[in-house]
Amino acid sequence: MTLPPKPPAREGRVSLWRYMRLFRQDILSAQPARLYRAWMAEFKTPFFRSYLCNQPELVDLVLKDRPDDFPKSNRIREGLAPLLGNSVFVTNGETWKRQRRIIDPAFEGGRLRDTYPAMLKAGQGAVTRLAQFADGTPHEIEAETSHAAADVIFRTLFSIPIENDIASRVFHAFRDHQRAQPILNLGAFLPLPRWVPRFHLAEARKTAATIRGLITELTTARMKAIKAGTAPDDLATKIMTTEDPLTGERFETEEMVDQVAIFFLAGHETSASALAWALYLSALYPDWQDKIAQEASEVYGADGPGFAQVGKLRTARDVFREALRLYPPVPMMVRETTCPERFRDRDVPKGAQIVLSPWHQHRHERLWDRPDEFDPARFATENGKTCLRTAYMPFSAGQRVCTGAGFAMIEGPLLLSMLVRAYRFEVVEDRPAMPVAHLTVRGKDGIWLRITPRG
Repeated sequence: MTLPPKPPAREGRVSLWRYMRLFRQDILSAQPARLYRAWMAEFKTPFFRSYLCNQPELVDLVLKDRPDDFPKSNRIREGLAPLLGNSVFVTNGETWKRQRRIIDPAFEGGRLRDTYPAMLKAGQGAVTRLAQFADGTPHEIEAETSHAAADVIFRTLFSIPIENDIASRVFHAFRDHQRAQPILNLGAFLPLPRWVPRFHLAEARKTAATIRGLITELTTARMKAIKAGTAPDDLATKIMTTEDPLTGERFETEEMVDQVAIFFLAGHETSASALAWALYLSALYPDWQDKIAQEASEVYGADGPGFAQVGKLRTARDVFREALRLYPPVPMMVRETTCPERFRDRDVPKGAQIVLSPWHQHRHERLWDRPDEFDPARFATENGKTCLRTAYMPFSAGQRVCTGAGFAMIEGPLLLSMLVRAYRFEVVEDRPAMPVAHLTVRGKDGIWLRITPRG
């Protein structure tokens, strides 16, 4: 049986400096193989102590039972600060809670129905753009899924297509930022005081400033349209006009820029990663690809699926869900202890880093049946149903679950089904995909597929 690609884990112990070099190249292959079996693992460095937790009860303790006692680690923001500022992704405590009270209403169920037509148009645009590459020659698909995901974000957030001048400039600046942004920032490893400069690379600072400047243009223009009563009823308008029910405050322009930056990072980067891997897995297992195409033909109306029909794309949903299991876009999350703890008979000091790894939990040998196999049908089994509740967290869990999780689970199956209905995707034998993790889980040398029109 062909197994989906998985990066080789390191065996044995390595020095801290060797680990840092491996970590800089790829987070996943820098980790030891025992993490796929362990309930908990402790890592000691001269600067901090970290504990990777896979046991479902420990993960629930951190994310669901006592989340305020385990805030997001400040080390996470070290490399992302130039772009994300003080966004909901990196804040904690009352600041984070206020931000979520303002943001969450925009992503409630009824609002998803309102944003669906824009999502559908983005999918139709993606189908049209792929036609020029549907000649059977190898084509790198991650660039196309990035384009499609960015189009979804701009259409649903600001009611503009990716072809809009500012939207296009943000998209290209973000791609430049990805290339310029190293995963390992000095502040992520060393406990530096706030006043010590972080020495972000000049190119990363430059591209982040460009992106934030363009987003400021969009938010400033939207603020004026809101005041004039001419703003479209999209996600940006909803967020910018929502008052915190406790304080009556709204986001000012600068804080809205922070939030849009994380919407773009989370909503574009993670969706692009998940869709690319879903297409690759569909190509690697053509029987499942044919099932998606047949289902789409049965469900779609003349103008594509309506919002009510998306729930009937069960095969596309399960394939996308399995892609998220095997290749969770955000492979690790880091929390920090605010007081001494005791995990599995071990003392955990205050200030320790608690690493929660969807990558390892989703492939854990003591949780999942056949964890390294691709099997979308697993979610109908007793093991799959249990693990969905206890060992599946591509969007995190608890109070900090991704606010766009419902949005993503409509977008992903929809775009997957639209693309597979229109085209057949085949793997390129001499260019196999190998996952690596930087900002998100992507192909080490891209994800290459052959695309042909589906007859």
